[in-house]
This record gives sequence, C-alpha cells and structure tokens, in this order.
Amino acid sequence: MFGSKIDLLKTEWLDVVFANKNKKYGAYELRRESSSITTRALLMASAVFVLLFIAPKILSVIKGKLPEDEVVKQVEVVVAPPPPVNPETPPPPPVEPPPPKQDQVKFPPPIVKPDNEVIDKEPVQIEDLKKADPGQKTVAGDPDADIVIAGPVGDGPKQAAVVEDTKVYDFVSIETQPGFPGGMDKFYAYLKKAVRYPAMAQENNIQGKVFLSFVVEKNGDLTDIKVERKLGGGTDEEAIRVLKASPRWTPGIQNGKPVRVKYNIPISFTLSN
Repeated sequence: MFGSKIDLLKTEWLDVVFANKNKKYGAYELRRESSSITTRALLMASAVFVLLFIAPKILSVIKGKLPEDEVVKQVEVVVAPPPPVNPETPPPPPVEPPPPKQDQVKFPPPIVKPDNEVIDKEPVQIEDLKKADPGQKTVAGDPDADIVIAGPVGDGPKQAAVVEDTKVYDFVSIETQPGFPGGMDKFYAYLKKAVRYPAMAQENNIQGKVFLSFVVEKNGDLTDIKVERKLGGGTDEEAIRVLKASPRWTPGIQNGKPVRVKYNIPISFTLSN
C-alpha cells in the first residue's frame, strides 16, 4: 500500500504511470513540464504585480526630472486715486424721471350731434364774392394836400407802355395758388350739391372720376374747361356744366399781381346703395 505522502506528479512517477504507453501523447509532456510552467507563471505574475505597485513612484521620479512649465509672472497694477472733489463745483442736477404715460385712443369713436346743432352752410354765392376783400384796394389821394417837390424839377422818365401778362402759369410754379373761396372743402361741398347724376350713367352703372383742366382767369372766372380723361354716360358733360356754373375763384398771384393759372381737378361720380 502506498502512503498518503506519495506525490504522483513527480517526474520519477511519470515513467511508472506511463509505462508501456504512448509517451508522445500530450498528457505526458504536460505533466512533465507542469511544475516549470507553474513556476514561470508565478514569477511573471509577481513581476507584473511589483511593476504595477511601483509604477506611480517611477512616474513621479521621471516627472521630477522633466523641465518645469514656465511660471506666469503677475504684475501688480497700481490705480491712481481719483482727483479731489472741488467743493465750489455744484453737483450735477438730478435726472428727472420720464413723465407718466397717458392713455391714448388711436381711433376715437365719432361724436354724434343732434340735428338741431348741425349747421349746413350754403356755398359761397356770386353776390358774396362781390363783397369780398381780394386784398388789393384803390386808395384815393387828398386833392387839398400841399404839393411838395423833394428834388429838382425836370422832365422825368417817360412812362413805359404797360404790357398785359396773358401767360398761363402752372399752379405749382407760382407764389400764391388760386383757390375756391373758403377752401377746397367748400368746393367739394358745392360739387356735392350741384352735380346731378346723368340718367344714362345710372342705368349703365357707370362710376368713376372725370379728370378736367381749366384756366383760372385774373378775375377768378373759369375758362378753357377741357375733359382730359373721359368717363362717359353723360358724366363728362355734367362735370363741364358744374364747373361753368361755379362761383368765381380767388386768382393766382405772381410778383404781387393776379395771373392766369391752369388747374387740374377730378370730379367723382359714385352711385350710393
């Protein structure tokens, strides 16, 4: 009987175990070299463990030998103190706060007045224009006044012939433009009352604007009335009739004198529902 201390892995027992067997088989080689393989594995594992253990110290030694990074120098900046306050200099005035916002209505509602407070003014008539002050008056002299001669008596300059200015000016190139008495609002009010919609235009539903041109004479009369853009249906003739019946206009002024001025205006014809 073999004792319990017998080690079958020893090399001297291998020959006994593998007697009369194929020793070229891999098991025989593995068992024969198992002790050396185990020893080498333990040595390699120990070496790796020791290397990992002392690696931080090696790195610290290597890092100490490397050149150190350049140290950034800090420069202390000394700020000059502010100038002393002059007691004679008055302090700046306090900033006034902005005024509070006020409520504003962009489109206020219309104010409806009773009929008895609405005054419908009639357009200016020809009789009213005769009494109007055009701005130029004839001032009569005093026949009993003394004659005063301030300079030497002589023949004096001969009076030049008066040439009447018949040129027709454009209304945008003169000093004072002609206009309807009371303004253009009065003129449109006059058109609203004076225009009679032609029957042919009503039947054919003709609506639009008639563009006319005319000349405001020096005395305010409207002459040379022409239709520049027609609308048809009798509206052109009605527009000419209304302008011919218009009251006198205030003439245009150039160099302090009334002149003839050409004027352009549209007259609208619209059918209400």
